[in-house]
Amino acid sequence: MSHHIALQFEDGVTRFIHASPTETVADAAYRQGVNLPLDCRDGACGTCKCFAESGQFTLGDYIEDALSEDEASQGFVLTCQMRAKSDCVVRVPSSSSVCRTQQASYDAAISEVRQLSPSTISLSIQSDALNKLAFLPGQYVNLQVPGSTETRAYSFSSLIKGGQVSFLIRNVPGGLMSSYLTALAKPGERMTLAGPLGSFYLRDIKRPLLMLAGGTGLAPFTAMLEKIAEQGSAHPLHLIYGVTHDADLVDMDKLEAFAARIPNFTFAACVASAESSQPKKGYVTQHIEPGHLHDGNVDIYLCGPPPMVEAVNHFIREQGIQPASFHYEKFAASA
Repeated sequence: MSHHIALQFEDGVTRFIHASPTETVADAAYRQGVNLPLDCRDGACGTCKCFAESGQFTLGDYIEDALSEDEASQGFVLTCQMRAKSDCVVRVPSSSSVCRTQQASYDAAISEVRQLSPSTISLSIQSDALNKLAFLPGQYVNLQVPGSTETRAYSFSSLIKGGQVSFLIRNVPGGLMSSYLTALAKPGERMTLAGPLGSFYLRDIKRPLLMLAGGTGLAPFTAMLEKIAEQGSAHPLHLIYGVTHDADLVDMDKLEAFAARIPNFTFAACVASAESSQPKKGYVTQHIEPGHLHDGNVDIYLCGPPPMVEAVNHFIREQGIQPASFHYEKFAASA
């Protein structure tokens, strides 16, 4: 049985390889054309030192100069001595170009375009080739706008099922991708995507999660929740989803379905407009309760526009809380 190893490079590129329990991660990477930094192969030089963010593994023989006991306890590994016992995520302190690898590219067909609201478009694409595309829930790809050389970055809003995957796309007036999707796109037309990319993704769930989504920043969370629904979680999970107007609320039925499938998942939606008919008005920060922060024993995931990210950062500091981890992704619309 082989395990999936996600290699996260410092330039944001992610490459997935397969490693058997008997081979080192470095050997598996070289076998699949990814040249991780390596000199000695004996656990003596430390050149291949990386950080294992998640997963189970064993480490073979190495010397203190290459990897200290303190580093090993924190999660640092030598890939020339690391053997995976489960799927793992490994952060590589080098760019993908140095390791002679690059983003994978895929060709797919549009299967559906739906206008979910005046501000949000749902795009689904399909191809047998996408069954080979592996990504960590929360990551994004660059989608090429048909008829141009321009690309736009979008987070996956679903996992891949039957070669199909979906995205939530903000409808930007005059935007290149928005104009194509609302006026020109037809089922069967081809699109190219490259990736996956990004360091915003779901880690191993070791404590309560607080997920904060602004607008189409909901996309990575619906992909994460699909994964959590498949695997389960022993910890409480709470999502706060904020938009500007009532009409901007989308995929509420999906969130209700996740709440039914995941016993310890709850969510709340809030609308900034004072004219909203929603029971919760205002911004996301106004609906973060002390119980959601668990006195700092919480992992916070945040995806939204830059002002929202700054507001949440300021709010957390004001509470005097230091969360166990804080992962965020800012996005801004391209005209």
